[in-house]
Amino acid sequence: MKTAEKKKTRREFLRDTAVWGGALASLSSIPYRASANVVGANDRIRIGIMGAGGRARQHMGFLLPGHNEGQMGVPQWKVVYVPGTQIVAIADVFEPNRDQSAAMAGPETKKFHDYRELLDQKDIDAVIIASPDHWHKQMLVDAVAAGKDVYVEKSVTHAVEEGPEEIQAVEKSGRMVQTGTQMRSWPHYLQGKQIVDSGALGTVRLVDAWWFLDYYRGMRMQRQQRAALQAANLEAKLDWKAWLGSAPARPFSWPRFGNWRNFWDYGGGNFEDLLSHAIDIVQWYMDSPTPASAIATGHVYEMTDWECPDTCTCALEYPKGFLVNYSGGHTFGVDFGSIIFRGTKATLEISRAALALYEDEAPNFVGVYNSKLQRWRPDPKLYVESDHEGTSDNLRNWLDSIRSRKPPNCNIRAGVEAGFAAHLGNAALRSGKKATWDEVQQKIVIV
Repeated sequence: MKTAEKKKTRREFLRDTAVWGGALASLSSIPYRASANVVGANDRIRIGIMGAGGRARQHMGFLLPGHNEGQMGVPQWKVVYVPGTQIVAIADVFEPNRDQSAAMAGPETKKFHDYRELLDQKDIDAVIIASPDHWHKQMLVDAVAAGKDVYVEKSVTHAVEEGPEEIQAVEKSGRMVQTGTQMRSWPHYLQGKQIVDSGALGTVRLVDAWWFLDYYRGMRMQRQQRAALQAANLEAKLDWKAWLGSAPARPFSWPRFGNWRNFWDYGGGNFEDLLSHAIDIVQWYMDSPTPASAIATGHVYEMTDWECPDTCTCALEYPKGFLVNYSGGHTFGVDFGSIIFRGTKATLEISRAALALYEDEAPNFVGVYNSKLQRWRPDPKLYVESDHEGTSDNLRNWLDSIRSRKPPNCNIRAGVEAGFAAHLGNAALRSGKKATWDEVQQKIVIV
């Protein structure tokens, strides 16, 4: 098969093959369902929360003035509140989560054990899904079927096979679904997209990305907290069977519940959590939505309570003709997270804190060492810092989408594509071999 044909079929893998849901109509072309609640430009959008843990309360912090849960990341960031909503209901199978989040929202907030009871409420316009990843697909499909607009956290899929059902359900419903890859709505990331599209970087053949969150220092504290939870018998306030859902039946353990992202039954480790953020930007900027192959390695060196690696690397090859090197780690935190697009004319580095554009003006092949920057780089031609966290921008874009019925920035296809790269990387990591996508069989193949 010719290279051009391979490129075409990979780009079609989430677009128009019969196996992946057929020729689905574009989100903006589907009429608004007459049976759904109509939200006017000045109406408050009534929101329910499905999965009311820490990430949900961060979202609520952006929507509820007077709370600081939205402040996270860089200390000097301001909290940008997003007006125009009312949080009216909370659903969670862990009673302390229900109570804490409902207390944030106010005394009139309804509380539900089963999220399906929340979806039955006719006075709810939209929902935020912030449950563990293994619940995302079912909650999303049920929510759009109930006529609710949805903000669903990433990774939107827990397995590559879930993507087609999500896309088909969302696009047939006509609901406005935003995924939690919030950097697509963050102003300086939008500026970075314009720079790449302008051709200022020249030809990009290599992208470096990394994401480091130092959980190791907090491991002792986490174990002390678990001991306190056990002493308080809070396990009795959790419906463990309901929390497991479609996951295999296992005895309850606090590590599985508290650190679910790092157990294969419920999350996908660093790749499903953080690579998916970085790779979403890479695929968006490079207009190349799915990788052709992945090789990866990783180990649990220090976080011995986990199944997923605390240190990992992944190399992805794209049919458009570029490579991505990604590194992830949870036993150190210096450098946090960045993406570097290395072009023949210029280099662009972008992180949640800032954007920097460096022109390639080296007088020889070695380059010039910059003592001020302490790096082998010239001074940046352009430097832009962010003064706030971009989840507020993503929430605002979603609410605007609900009112206008125009597709949001982080649509379901983009979310599924980011998840696909993470799943391909995890397939390579867990097998110890190269993982590729087979267009004929429509599945990941280990070679």
